[in-house]
This record gives sequence, C-alpha cells and structure tokens, in this order.
Amino acid sequence: MLIHGVLTAWNIFFRSYTTVLPCIDIYRLLRYYFSISKRLEPENISSVRIRKDTCMSRHNEIINEVELRDGRLLVIRKPDAEDAGEIITYLNTVGGESDNLLFGKDEFHLSVEQEIEYIDGMNRNPDAYLILAVINETIVSVAQICSSNRPRIAHNSEVAISVKKEYWGEGIGTAVLGELIAYAKARGSIRTVSLGVRAGNANAIKLYEKFGFEKVGVHKNYFHVNGVYYDEILMDLTL
Repeated sequence: MLIHGVLTAWNIFFRSYTTVLPCIDIYRLLRYYFSISKRLEPENISSVRIRKDTCMSRHNEIINEVELRDGRLLVIRKPDAEDAGEIITYLNTVGGESDNLLFGKDEFHLSVEQEIEYIDGMNRNPDAYLILAVINETIVSVAQICSSNRPRIAHNSEVAISVKKEYWGEGIGTAVLGELIAYAKARGSIRTVSLGVRAGNANAIKLYEKFGFEKVGVHKNYFHVNGVYYDEILMDLTL
C-alpha cells in the first residue's frame, strides 16, 4: 500500500543519501521509502477498536494503542535511533513481498548511520510525521506524512504507508492511515492529503476510499515491474 507516497522534499527527506531534508517538493522520492501502493486486504474500519493513551516507552512517545481483530495489541509510536537497523531490515523485506512498491527486496541501501540521521531529521521537522506500528516489539508498519514548507503549497501533504505482508487484513493499514489523517486534521493548516497507488491494487484503493480519498488523476506507465508497465492512480482527501 504505501500507501502513500509522502513527501515533498526529499532533499531533506530522502533518507537515501542526504541529511535530513526539509520537505520541499519531491512528492515522488518519498514514495521510494514506502510502498506507495502496498496491497492490503479489505479492512473493516468499524471493527478496529482504538484506545487513545499517551505514555512513554524505552523509545519515544506512544501515540496510540489498537486492539486488532485477532486480539493482539498494536502500538503506534514515534521512532528513534534504536529503531534504525530494524527499519532498514523491514523495508528490505516488504520490498520483496509485493509488486506494488517502488522498490524490491533488498533494494533499500542505507546504512544504520544514515537511517538514524533520517529519523532524527523527521522527528525534528515540524512539517513531517513519521510513525511505526509495532506488535510485541516487532515493526509491522512504517508510515509518514509530510507537507511543504513553501507557503503557497504548505496546505498540501502526502502520505506513505507500508504493512508487512503477514499482517495484512488485520486492520493495521486502517489504524495507521487513521493516525496520519488525525495528525493532518490537528495541524489545522493542511487542506489536502495526497497519495499514489498502483493501478489494479483494488484492496488498497478500497481502503483509501473508505477514508474519503477520491481519484483525481492518472500517472501513465509510472511503474515498471518485471517487464510490465502499470499506471499510478492519484488520490486526494480534502479535509
């Protein structure tokens, strides 16, 4: 799903090779980080019960705790330096679990030091929000939302979400996307939340539409996977 594509500026945000960038206008680069169109099983939003608790852990602030359909507890929290190695492993794993992402298995080439720098930059950037979803200390989802610091387009944001395949269908995408949208609404200045999804990824599109996203355009032949070209569906949510 990565669901999103988040971001604007990946000169400061692209954990790939720069220091933390200030969201600028690179809505595309951001997608490399997350699975812009990660496939999700249909999710029943009403079946997910959310408890808003605020506390501290050995990492950062716990943003939310969600009881999943199977009874397990999903903890949504901010990342810190201790998570860098596991995040890299996670991204290199999910890249090989679907053809819906912008990268494949083991194609996320960042050192732990670079990832730490990225996490620190995201946590300090007032226009970005990076979160992890964890079950029993295992990262099962990574997501983020970012808006530009340029006044004329600062009301726009982009989201990106990925969920580990073995956890699809448990309501994790619903919980994490809901958290990003709640953040955008709380900011007050964000009017539009955007994302991109690979054409044919019906389950992800269905999830986005449940949250009110609408199709606004098509990026022809945006994905090239195993010799086949796929369009990218562009979707917006107006707050």
